[in-house]
Amino acid sequence: MFVLRDINKLKEIARELRIDIITMVYNAQSGHPGGSLSAIDILTVLYFGGFLRYDPKNPWWEDRDRFILSKGHASPALYSVLAKVGYITKEELNTYRKTKGFAPDGYSRLQGHPAWQGNKHGVPGAEASTGSLGQGLSVAIGQALSGKLANKDYRVYVMLGDGEIQEGMVWEAAMFAGHHKLDNLCAIVDNNNLQIDGDVRQIVNVHPIADKYKAFGWHAIEIDGHDYQQIIDALEEARNIKGKPTVIVAHTVKGKGVSFMENNFKWHGVAPNKEQYEKALLELTAGGV
Repeated sequence: MFVLRDINKLKEIARELRIDIITMVYNAQSGHPGGSLSAIDILTVLYFGGFLRYDPKNPWWEDRDRFILSKGHASPALYSVLAKVGYITKEELNTYRKTKGFAPDGYSRLQGHPAWQGNKHGVPGAEASTGSLGQGLSVAIGQALSGKLANKDYRVYVMLGDGEIQEGMVWEAAMFAGHHKLDNLCAIVDNNNLQIDGDVRQIVNVHPIADKYKAFGWHAIEIDGHDYQQIIDALEEARNIKGKPTVIVAHTVKGKGVSFMENNFKWHGVAPNKEQYEKALLELTAGGV
C-alpha cells in the first residue's frame, strides 16, 4: 500500500500510466483509450494516495479494501495500475488482448474486460468480472453489505461510467445502498459526458447526477476529476461520512492527456495507428498533463 500525497509525484505516476494505456491499446490494435485516460487520475490517487488498503503479495487478504471497475472496458487503466503496484508485472501488459500470456495454461489474463481473480484466467487484484455495464454497483453493494455483516472495517470503491448509469439496475442498486446506509461504500462516476455513440446528454441525459443519488439517500460530492487536491479531499470526505454511502461525481475529459483524443467520442474504443501512437507518446513524454 502506498501513501503518497505529493501531487507532483502523483501526476508523474499518472503520466507513466497514460503511456502504458496508450501502448497497450496500440500493441493490441484494440481497446478503449478514451475512458481509460479520463479515469486514470482518480485511480492514481486511490491506489497511491493511501486510500485503498491492499497487499499485492496477498490478493486474498480478508481485510483489504475493494475496488471494482464497473466500466470494465476501461481495463487498460486498471491493468496499468495493477502492474505499477505489483499485482502483475509490467511485462505482462504486453499480453493485453492477446491469446497467449501469463496464466498457468499459457493464456493471457489481460483481456478486454477484467476477470475476477478467482477465475482460471482471472487477474490478481481484480475484485469482479466486469464490463456487462450496470452490474458493478450491485457487486460492490454485496461486498459492502458483507463487510458490515461480518463486522469488517474494509471499504469498497466502485467506478462507473456516466453512459453506464443509463442502466436501470444502477438506480435499483443505489436505492438499496441508501436504504441500508452502507457508509463503507463509495461510488465514483467518471463523468466525461461521452459514450460510444456521442454525448451522454443527447443520447439519454443522466444529469443532474448528484441530485439523483441524493434522492436515494447518498452523500454526493462533485469535483474536477483531474484536480488532484479535489480528488484527495473528496476521498477523505467520503471515508469520514457516517450513515450513508457516498458518490463522487468526477467531471473529467475523455482522452485526457492526448490532445487529439480529448473530448472526442470516436476514441471511445479505437486504437491509434503508428503515427497517432508516436504523437501521443511525444505529448506524454514531453510533460504530460
